[in-house]
Amino acid sequence: MSNLELGVIGNCGFSALIDENANICWSCWPRFDSDPVFCDLLNGNHAAKREPVGLFDVVLDNVARTEQSYITNTAVLTTRLYDDAGNGIEITDFAPRFTNLGRTFRPTMIVRRIRPIAGAPRIRIRVRPRFAYGAAKPEITHGSNHIRYVGPDLTMRLTTDAAPAYLLEETPFFLEEPVNLVLGPDESLTRAVDDTARDFMERTVAYWREWVRHLYLPLEWQDAVIRAAITLKLCSFEETGAIIAAMTTSVPEFADSGRNWDYRFCWLRDAFFVVRALNRLGAVDIMESYLRYLTNIVASADGGHLQPVYGIALEAKLTEREVETLAGYRGMGPVRVGNQAYEHLQHDVYGDVILAATQAFFDQRLLRPPDLAAFKRLEAVGNQAYKLHNAPDAGMWELRTRARVHTSSSLMCWAACDRLAKIAGALELEHREAFWRARADKVHAVICKKGWNKKANSFTESFGGDDIDASLLLMAEVNFLAPGDPRFSATVEAVERTLRQGDHLLRYHAPDDFGAPETAFNICTLWYIEALDMMGRKDEARRIFENILSCRTQLGLMSEDLHIESGELWGNYPQTYSLVGIINCAMRLSRSWGEVI
Repeated sequence: MSNLELGVIGNCGFSALIDENANICWSCWPRFDSDPVFCDLLNGNHAAKREPVGLFDVVLDNVARTEQSYITNTAVLTTRLYDDAGNGIEITDFAPRFTNLGRTFRPTMIVRRIRPIAGAPRIRIRVRPRFAYGAAKPEITHGSNHIRYVGPDLTMRLTTDAAPAYLLEETPFFLEEPVNLVLGPDESLTRAVDDTARDFMERTVAYWREWVRHLYLPLEWQDAVIRAAITLKLCSFEETGAIIAAMTTSVPEFADSGRNWDYRFCWLRDAFFVVRALNRLGAVDIMESYLRYLTNIVASADGGHLQPVYGIALEAKLTEREVETLAGYRGMGPVRVGNQAYEHLQHDVYGDVILAATQAFFDQRLLRPPDLAAFKRLEAVGNQAYKLHNAPDAGMWELRTRARVHTSSSLMCWAACDRLAKIAGALELEHREAFWRARADKVHAVICKKGWNKKANSFTESFGGDDIDASLLLMAEVNFLAPGDPRFSATVEAVERTLRQGDHLLRYHAPDDFGAPETAFNICTLWYIEALDMMGRKDEARRIFENILSCRTQLGLMSEDLHIESGELWGNYPQTYSLVGIINCAMRLSRSWGEVI
């Protein structure tokens, strides 16, 4: 049965998910939002005797034990399999990424290195790519050391020093010495496959360790922060600067919920939080790349309107459809491609854009700092924020059939005006600073008047409403209210009463288009931890943080949702929101270096 104990490899162009048994069960080629050539993750429940398709695995019969880990401070994954007789193998997987000839080398390529580590292991290698979301088998041709998988729009070449006949027939053989498999474009390697695999691995390991070496880390929880940071970087599409929300589509938010969405696109909200978290670690390279993407988004805005989500190459239309050829995660369809959210009105997006760009106007490390023209482009975004701060929308939780004036949307519209005032001050534009400060103050007053519910003694999720949602915890995070403001503490208490279950938080409790939520939303729990710390409840915050860290996969990753009773992870994976929260909480809660040095 499928689960989300999945390792992640990638190179900021594409990615792959690998389960505990060394099966590459999900990988879209040649980029994050492409057709998955390995789609076994969404091929239903194998216990139902569906044919395993869309996979690339290494089979050791009678497996009794598995181990999986990353090479320290890298995105290079090792999986060890042991059978019940003690025979063992190790598979090392990675997507090459390193500097070559002055440029970043990141081909659409998976390298698998397999070696015996105990006894006399006998293995089978199964390579079964599919096309058209599992519907089409490839045409297969082969040569003396390669196999070609030919699809309608894509040809993949597997080059190997194993016997191609064994792979073609999936024949068991004794692994007496290491073998290498390089799956990539339909191009011949220029060197022996063993030399290529070893060289690419050494250089990829060196790249990731050098990148990590320049991160600013907290004293505590460094392993958690490093893994989250590497994975967030893997979710960036370097070609354009876009940042995807997750690498998968249609992993449901909880069992048989129908809440199955495609997250392989760039939500401007999620991307802001990613940039903000990585900036705290000093990884400003992601911010610089993302600002290129934002500049193009803003320049193409129709009448100033911004969608909440775009494709990774600036695509505006992300038509949602259901795929009939895949049964879904554990058979829990539907499998959806595209996302209707691109049609939504979500007014917080204007604040998300400006918040993502703000640090760049103050950070002197950047190679391409923004200029006055960039500020003027952001002012156009700010005009939309001010215009829409009191208008109904779908809200940050993307309600499909209900529009309200959501407090969180107005909050981010306020943040847009507030940050433009601060940027104008940094640019010594006194008139523009006063202009945006006046607008920010007006929006602030509107939220305080219409978003506050005296009877509930709390801000509420919408103007004039009674419901509570977890987005209200962001009020102190974006400096709308001081952490010591009694209105903030009262709102946190209302969130606790309404949404807290054990040490976890629902995002909201009121039924939506699909009924009432049944799982905790991990980022909301992490927002709550930060709010507790801001309010001085530090011991409680640390305890809950340690608890949620224990809910990660064995490799330190998280999805979007968590079943509170079972502790099982649900939702698309790996979820950038959740990883952002881990970084932010660790940075906030850690003891300082000065306490031990």
